[in-house]
Amino acid sequence: MRYKAVIFDLFGTLIYKLSLRGYTESLRRIASALSIPPDDFIQLWFATQNERGVGIFQSYEENIRYICDKLGIHAEDARIEQEVQTHFNYTASSVRPRPHAIEVLSNLKSNGYKTGLITDCAASIPKIYKDMPIAPFLDVAIFSCAVGIQKPDPRIYQMAIEQLAVRPEDCLYIGDGDDNELTGALEAGMHPVLIRNPDEDSNDVHHTDWEAGAWQGPAIQSLQEVLNLLK
Repeated sequence: MRYKAVIFDLFGTLIYKLSLRGYTESLRRIASALSIPPDDFIQLWFATQNERGVGIFQSYEENIRYICDKLGIHAEDARIEQEVQTHFNYTASSVRPRPHAIEVLSNLKSNGYKTGLITDCAASIPKIYKDMPIAPFLDVAIFSCAVGIQKPDPRIYQMAIEQLAVRPEDCLYIGDGDDNELTGALEAGMHPVLIRNPDEDSNDVHHTDWEAGAWQGPAIQSLQEVLNLLK
């Protein structure tokens, strides 16, 4: 067996990315309900993405209160909580596995491979993850908001390696190239592979430090091809 573990990114790899249009519209509804200028709210929301990603804001409520303070706007806590729940429900209902995700993960587990994921995300995602159909097939899940580190910092990859009890050279890393994650995995000693998503509208997803266009390493078009890499 050439590899012993396969580690995945979450969004754009195992599950679909959220629609940027739908996500932005949900933010716009929050702003309108709280009497916040929508454009200002959305701008500050995306500007504080890193703070959500490393857990500085441990909840959407904290993030919204911060934005309100920055804009000099008062919003009732109960109303903020109500709007956050609506946004959380939107996010949870929008999360769905990519084609063949369950099939591939199940195959990996049946054939003795260790599996994990590393994702940059806000604190709401670990709550959603536990109910995702992919969760039972993953041995380790590293969430940036929980560990205070984001990709491509080598330390976040090392956490997954240590928890899986494997060497980095025994790991495949599969990701869509956001957050310079493939370069980070390579620097951590893993074998990174880009997954391209021809069925996804690249104009309708939010990319951060996306390296897919310049990636010169191995690439696949579907999750099923992961199994071919292990033969």
